[in-house]
Amino acid sequence: MATAVELLPREYGYVVLVLVLYIFLNFWMAGKVGKARRKYKVPYPTLYATESDNKDAKVFNCVQRGHQNSLELMPLFFVLLLLGGLKHPCISAGLGLFYTVTRYFYFKGYSTGDPENRLAVGKYGFLALLGHIVCTISFGVTLVLRG
Repeated sequence: MATAVELLPREYGYVVLVLVLYIFLNFWMAGKVGKARRKYKVPYPTLYATESDNKDAKVFNCVQRGHQNSLELMPLFFVLLLLGGLKHPCISAGLGLFYTVTRYFYFKGYSTGDPENRLAVGKYGFLALLGHIVCTISFGVTLVLRG
């Protein structure tokens, strides 16, 4: 009997590595939020600063929001990456790498304190998600139609 690893396409390893890369990006963003908490004096468990209490609230909130948005989309990205990658591992890994790069720039742009800066490169991440949706649909259709 074959093990699960033997049943996966060899190229699925790229999918796994992209997933781990995104996890490292998430850790880095979390570290940046922690650093911003200390710099702008926003203690835990406060999620967002208020401008009436903190003159740097907008800048901190932009750093926090950049990370929070990435966390909100992470489950969607992971599911699409892993499922679509079962049939299209190289395409999914490439889209995942592209998405990870756009999330880096999304966060860097947002962290400037001007929310519009998140979109310079970050807006293209949704193209990668659309590609992942297509790969996942293709995988699902293949499962339904196999004989």
